[in-house]
Amino acid sequence: MVIKNVCLETVCGITSVLPENTLPEIAFAGKSNVGKSSLINALMNRKALARTSATPGKTQTINFYNINEQLYLVDLPGYGYAKVSAKEKEKWGKLIERYLHGSKQLKAIFLLIDVRHDPSANDQMMYRWIVEQGFQPIIIATKLDKLKRSQIDKHLKAVRQGLGVLPGTKIIGFSSVTKQGREEIWNLAEEKCLLHEEVESDERG
Repeated sequence: MVIKNVCLETVCGITSVLPENTLPEIAFAGKSNVGKSSLINALMNRKALARTSATPGKTQTINFYNINEQLYLVDLPGYGYAKVSAKEKEKWGKLIERYLHGSKQLKAIFLLIDVRHDPSANDQMMYRWIVEQGFQPIIIATKLDKLKRSQIDKHLKAVRQGLGVLPGTKIIGFSSVTKQGREEIWNLAEEKCLLHEEVESDERG
């Protein structure tokens, strides 16, 4: 994907009406501090369009990034942050649920897991919940640069087993530092949005 223009087009809070977009949407879910904002910035070739923070729980809205007027990257609120009240967590959960049920353009969900640690109970719950909504999430194992090369396969296997993923589930190792995995994520996103087919048909036409 050659990024020509990007913009944060819509920000939806707990009481917001979700946009009725006509372009395909690719959503990103993950627990607080898993590196979601860093991933989205890396995908967009921007340093700080998605706000990164050392403080977990920063993304409290659903953010829609318009990419090249072709598709949206949708940043979902982080989950599992201990210092947020149960009431607040429930509101965020309902916001995410409303989006997953309400979006007519959602083509794929990427679930981010910190590759250094076994998936948490929250990660397992989120994975199962996304599957129950009728999606087969693609797993992105973040912070790959924090591991030695010899450790990577073992940790990717632990992510696969810890989540109990469905057969055929893709797991992509990603580093926001080295950008490893970026092209693979974009290729999958374009494939899910059928952008390759559009390009090919345009060329034939």
